[in-house]
Amino acid sequence: MTGGTYGSASFVTVATCNLNQWALDFDGNYDRILESCRRAKAAGASYRLGPELEISGYGCEDHFLESDTFSHCWETLAKLLESGATDGMLVDVGMPVLFAGARYNCRILAMNRKILLIRPKSAMADNGNYRESRYFTAYRATGSPEELILPEIFNQKFQQRSAPFGTQFVQLGDGTCVGCESCEELWTPQATHIDLALQGVEIIGNGSGSHHELRKLNQRLELIQSATRKCGGVYLYANQRGCDGGRLYYDGGALIVCNGQVLAQAPQFSLDDVEVVTATVDLDDIRSYRASIPSFGIQTASASTERKNRAVNSEWTLSLDSLTSPTPPLSGIRVHSPEEECCLGPACWLWDYLRRSGAAGFFLPLSGGADSSSVATIVGAMCVMATEAAQSNPEGPVASDCRKICRKEAAWVPENAQEMGNYVLHSCYMGTENSGIATTNRAKRLGESVGSYHLSIKIDVMVSAVIQVFASTFGKTPRFTAHGGTTQEDLALQNIQARLRMVTAYLFAQLLPWVRGRSGFLLVLGSANVDEGLRGYMTKYDCSSADLNPIGAISKGDLKKMLFWASKQYDWHVLAEIAGAPPTAELRPLAESNTGEDAEHSQLDEEEMGMTYAELGMFGTLRKLSRCGPVSMFRKLCVSWASTCSPSQVAEKVKRFFFYYSVNRHKMCTITPAYHAEGYSPDDNRFDLRQFLYNVKWPRQFAVIDQLVQEAEAHEEGKKHV
Repeated sequence: MTGGTYGSASFVTVATCNLNQWALDFDGNYDRILESCRRAKAAGASYRLGPELEISGYGCEDHFLESDTFSHCWETLAKLLESGATDGMLVDVGMPVLFAGARYNCRILAMNRKILLIRPKSAMADNGNYRESRYFTAYRATGSPEELILPEIFNQKFQQRSAPFGTQFVQLGDGTCVGCESCEELWTPQATHIDLALQGVEIIGNGSGSHHELRKLNQRLELIQSATRKCGGVYLYANQRGCDGGRLYYDGGALIVCNGQVLAQAPQFSLDDVEVVTATVDLDDIRSYRASIPSFGIQTASASTERKNRAVNSEWTLSLDSLTSPTPPLSGIRVHSPEEECCLGPACWLWDYLRRSGAAGFFLPLSGGADSSSVATIVGAMCVMATEAAQSNPEGPVASDCRKICRKEAAWVPENAQEMGNYVLHSCYMGTENSGIATTNRAKRLGESVGSYHLSIKIDVMVSAVIQVFASTFGKTPRFTAHGGTTQEDLALQNIQARLRMVTAYLFAQLLPWVRGRSGFLLVLGSANVDEGLRGYMTKYDCSSADLNPIGAISKGDLKKMLFWASKQYDWHVLAEIAGAPPTAELRPLAESNTGEDAEHSQLDEEEMGMTYAELGMFGTLRKLSRCGPVSMFRKLCVSWASTCSPSQVAEKVKRFFFYYSVNRHKMCTITPAYHAEGYSPDDNRFDLRQFLYNVKWPRQFAVIDQLVQEAEAHEEGKKHV
């Protein structure tokens, strides 16, 4: 019997979870897995699904090449069985497994202290940030069931020497069938859930390690709802959540969906380490739903010949009594706006990094512009979340982390987010004679809003000292172009201001805790956005060089929208003013007409770059997401911008972008580790793998563009004479 029959084994309560796992933190990961099992049991669940590679942590990367990682995973699994976590409940956990000389990314299905099935992943994620094929082999079924010999500890403690290994599913004693689909398999053209549904599997669990990108949750929801709407069944999605040691933030969002309807949803952004959601489903509803689709019946009948080789049988059951009520669909699904995502995702990522690094807080060079103000806003939002969590549970883990970070005694919790901000965030406006009064005031007012320990200093004496060293060495003193100097002198004078701010930032970050009578160190935060990184509009080793950059993969446009949102959400009204101000580096002398208290600086980013931030966003999207070189980008923009730009104008813009992109690409080799949020991030370290030494003239590519412009102009000229 596969898939059960009407009237038997009808009601089942299932659980899935968000877990904040940490790569190689085997003890901490075990505790969080065990707690999720405890909560699932307390809610009456008989099946619990966890995230991908939850025992080791998803982000172990090259540590997956080490035998120790596999040994510690087996130790943790044995400890989990011994704890009783699987007693009376089918537990689906993720861990790496070595089988027949190959490493596999596996699901382990265990119940009553026995491993029922080891299910290897069959499709590796290798795009974008993912490199799974570097560590794991995609499993290919052999046609007959295989057996994995278990470590001796399982024979000694649980009298089990081996376990089935392969892409089978588990058929329980009451006929209920449970199968697995691992993360990337959902996104493939021949998704695993289709075959499982045709085999009669009612419950499908997808343990994932899916990182956050703006607007990505919508895609997950669409795929999962579509899968169960087409094939029927109950589909559980589990995910890691948090920073597990790298640039990525795993954004949770665990789901339970049945026949296309969402029954349960876990939060996407939160500071809780463990979150479990449950739902009770009527398996008869699934069987009835599938039987009502004639085409489904035809396809499942043709698949019946291979069922006997696909099922791993167990005598145990999952079912509840028939008096249980099924969980109704959610009345509304929570999907955050991009503005919220830009703020809350990096805030949670920073919280994990802060508490796990042992740092006493952050240091932020705060210029009063949109980028550094966005970083301050994100830290402020982090403090709001931490304060609310600590106050709601003064004995809980978030409150404990607050005390550890702020170096406080037991029982202390922050009275408000500003008090927390004063301990955590140290901001500093590093002005020169070229700085404006307006940005000075904005930085101060924002510091007051978020509660930061704010300083406003002048670094002219440092700049003068460095210039004097140069002058005494060479007998020449560089000047700005406004004072008669060359472009080379002007750039050097701008860059020395920017680089001295970086040096000052690290000095202050090391010594400010000592100044305030506290122990520890501060993490320096950078504030270069994704568009500036793409264009290279930054000084190498300036304040873009830091320990962490929460906005390094977020566009200027999205950041400004976030500032407007946060100004209303948190009543930090200065943010709206900052978002509306023109972006400026303030590294050149002020124009005489721009010296008033409210005057804006005359050095404007978009004028200096020769392109707008909106255009940069378009260039970045086409370059990375649409995989365009100069010629294909030119062709696409000639269509998109036809109403505003001639082909020659488009060509000029495309050439300018690719020149500056390539001439500044070397800056991406030293870019600060940044929160990954945008698909067109130019992060050279992990995500955007390209050369950094280019022929910046692009001779072949630009020649083709010139030829296309000539053809377009000749065509237009010909139309005039018709």
